[in-house]
Amino acid sequence: MDIYLEIGNKRVFAATLDWPGWSRSGRDEAGALRALLACGPRYALALRDSGLEFKPPTRGSAFSVVERLPGSATTDFGAPEAIPDYDRRPSRDDDLGRQGAILAACWRALDRAIGGAVGITLRKGPRSGGRELEEISRHVLGAERGYLGRLAWKAPGETDNLNEDMRRTRQAIMDALLAAAENGLPERGPRGGVIWPPRYFVRRVAWHALDHTWEIEDRASLY
Repeated sequence: MDIYLEIGNKRVFAATLDWPGWSRSGRDEAGALRALLACGPRYALALRDSGLEFKPPTRGSAFSVVERLPGSATTDFGAPEAIPDYDRRPSRDDDLGRQGAILAACWRALDRAIGGAVGITLRKGPRSGGRELEEISRHVLGAERGYLGRLAWKAPGETDNLNEDMRRTRQAIMDALLAAAENGLPERGPRGGVIWPPRYFVRRVAWHALDHTWEIEDRASLY
């Protein structure tokens, strides 16, 4: 499997190119690769109802590093930010369907984790500053609403229902990806914001959803 490394001063991310969302970090390259390999079975669980065939590797030798990218303060903070060359390539006709299936599966995995943790006291820990379950949900929702601007798309209006807001935001993301595939994207957003290639957009949203899925599972002892 081809992967790339995003190398910061304090943290390194390893991510697979063809499987958005499967990305883990470590203090160095070796640690990031170990973490990526270790979470392969969890990624397989997330994709179990995606309709895609995925078998996680059992050895690190299955990975081939094809690109090393410089990280940033965001990398060291704990979020991937660098865009690999792979994500800037023209999309194939089947890209949207496959990436949409992966992203939807990552959302379903998050929903299952949230549902499974209802009524459970989450263990405190360094990740996310010890957010409670609803706070994690609202954090993911807020991030996804903000990400929409990276596709020059406006986030939907908010309601007083968290689940409805999540549904509407996810639909807006799918609509934005379809519009990007059909019409292309501007070089800059309407307010001069940075535009992300659609492949990277899916990669970032899927990573964020799974990162908090696994956080909830770990803190609620669901996995």
